[in-house]
Amino acid sequence: MITFLRGILQDNLSSQIAVDVNGVGYEVIVPLSTLDRLGPAGNSVFLLTHLHIREQEHTLYGFLSPEERDLFRLLINRVSGVGPKVALSILGGMSVSAFKTAVVQGDLALLSKVKGVGRRTAERIVLELKDKVGVTEAWKAASSSHPPTEDQRRQTDAILALISLGYKQAEAAKAVSDCVTILGPSTSVEDLVRKSLAQLQ
Repeated sequence: MITFLRGILQDNLSSQIAVDVNGVGYEVIVPLSTLDRLGPAGNSVFLLTHLHIREQEHTLYGFLSPEERDLFRLLINRVSGVGPKVALSILGGMSVSAFKTAVVQGDLALLSKVKGVGRRTAERIVLELKDKVGVTEAWKAASSSHPPTEDQRRQTDAILALISLGYKQAEAAKAVSDCVTILGPSTSVEDLVRKSLAQLQ
């Protein structure tokens, strides 16, 4: 089992990157949330990994934080019908804390906004994760300590809307953050998206 990689980033042009570890090149698939933070080719990188084995295919997935890898594993191992592709889309669409809060609160509308996650998949995620002993209790405790405000929910909705239009998570988050600074934290989702699009274009 490959647990982590420490090496030099050789290629950062898509979700499939190449990492040179002492002369051995590893192909690694990463979520957009990780891809946006890796920087250009030539950077030193440290990735936590998950080796996904199927009948005739071994695929290595990489993450920058233990929380992202843990959530990826939880999704593909405990939610029927959710494979690596959908799990990566979820990680690229929202933060781990936002996802946990959405599950605890049964927020199907927010979950189904993630690319590749429809209403039925969102329902399955909430139902099956809530049924797992210890998962919901731990997430409820974490959520109650730092519950998202209405302003934060609107900003998350705006970021997801921009991602669905093809923008990367990092640039969408920055555009929305810049707009909040200009327009104020209570700005509507529609105004945040409209102003962000004007900045991004």
